Amino acid sequence: MTLADPTQREAIPETLNPLGLDGIEFIEFATARPQALGQVLEMMGFKPVARHRSREVLLYRQGAINVIVNAQLPGAVGDAPDKPWLAAIALRVRDASAAYRRALERGAWAVPARVEVMELNIPAIHGVGASRIYFVDRYDKFSIYDVDFVPIPGVDPHPPAVAGLHFFGVVQYIGNERTADWTEFYRELLGFVELPAQQRFGILPKGRILQSPCSAATRFYIQLIEPEAGLLDVEDDEQLQRVGLGTADVLGTVAQLSRRGVEFVQSKAVQSEDRGALTRTWLGSVSFELVHDSRP
Repeated sequence: MTLADPTQREAIPETLNPLGLDGIEFIEFATARPQALGQVLEMMGFKPVARHRSREVLLYRQGAINVIVNAQLPGAVGDAPDKPWLAAIALRVRDASAAYRRALERGAWAVPARVEVMELNIPAIHGVGASRIYFVDRYDKFSIYDVDFVPIPGVDPHPPAVAGLHFFGVVQYIGNERTADWTEFYRELLGFVELPAQQRFGILPKGRILQSPCSAATRFYIQLIEPEAGLLDVEDDEQLQRVGLGTADVLGTVAQLSRRGVEFVQSKAVQSEDRGALTRTWLGSVSFELVHDSRP
């Protein structure tokens, strides 16, 4: 029996990964206290590996995790917030220009580029709060860091990750009754899908979890969390809250990081266990969540 052309029987839906997403390239912290934040990152196993050619920006890395620390803040330093904040997430895509155009066609707001001499133009759209979502298509043999950054002499450019840590996702705080809005944002612009309510990760299983359309090896998640019932909702509080890091052995990773000086939350509500762990909060805003994930 010869199979008929499926296009004659049913409409073929749009590809499940319309932008060709392939994981997270970097997350970016903005801060007026880069040295203090750098100390926190080094406790977590990150190493400073490169400096930006023209801006007060450092690249920290462990394994495949890239963290940008941006101290090139607009306006006077005295006007900057006291606490570091998650200012951006960069997504690996098949074609950055095409991903950017498609996002704009779907209703995204463009971030004007301010590119200086010898810098790459990395397209970005507005994310939650004052954050940005970048699209990066140079991440294999030739990366964005080869153009915009200068390696720090004598430093291993690819330091190994503590206990195989890797990106797992980000937690986003949102306003009351905004879950549907943000779910639509990530679904329509980036191709995310909502996970069933019973499918949860880690030790803080609140809110809604969205799964990226990447392959299994580079897949990541966004957790949307509304305010607790009865709490005053302030829309300006919508923000990227913390980064989730995956590890195959949560308790083993907790032990290794504890030896480096990292403290973890241990309370009636939150305790380190096989499913996950939560670090203490540094500098008033910086914390990391460990989540059990067997991927390398």
